[in-house]
Amino acid sequence: MSLTEEDIVKGCYDNQPKAQRMLYERFAPKMLGVVLRYAKDEDEAYDILQDGFVKVFNKIQSFNMEGSLEGWIRRIMVNTALDQYRKNKKRMRDVKLDDVSFMIEQNDFILEGLAANDLMKIINAMPKGYKIVFNMFAIEGYSHKEIAEKLGVSENTSKSQYSRARQFVRKILEEQNLL
Repeated sequence: MSLTEEDIVKGCYDNQPKAQRMLYERFAPKMLGVVLRYAKDEDEAYDILQDGFVKVFNKIQSFNMEGSLEGWIRRIMVNTALDQYRKNKKRMRDVKLDDVSFMIEQNDFILEGLAANDLMKIINAMPKGYKIVFNMFAIEGYSHKEIAEKLGVSENTSKSQYSRARQFVRKILEEQNLL
């Protein structure tokens, strides 16, 4: 007998190892894909994934079965990845772009024909600041205001980091004759 998502969540409410394992097995592969977009490498991604699932199990009582469980878990994973980024940020050199404001043209950047693996390679080659903002804005759908709040930067910094990320991707695509 296969358990429903609701049964699994209720089992997790009661700290049942079988339910926790089922939840992990159901969502870990997809969430690994999410955190890989934020991590510097695969090892860091697995660390983020594990930390994220610890948070999921600790906070499962707050999930009230309204809305998407996958979306709720994804949000925790993204926030865990951002927490990791903030920890590492102190050790990284930061580019200050607060003074620069770029107009972002939303429609001139279409990657529909690009394979997901190729896009992931390009994203992983980005400088960390670009990568984080690009993922949050273009892939996760955060607004620049939300990104600014989560990262502790100005909205203009988020916009300029995104603009530079797009320029980075465009340059790679032009070099590979894909544009």
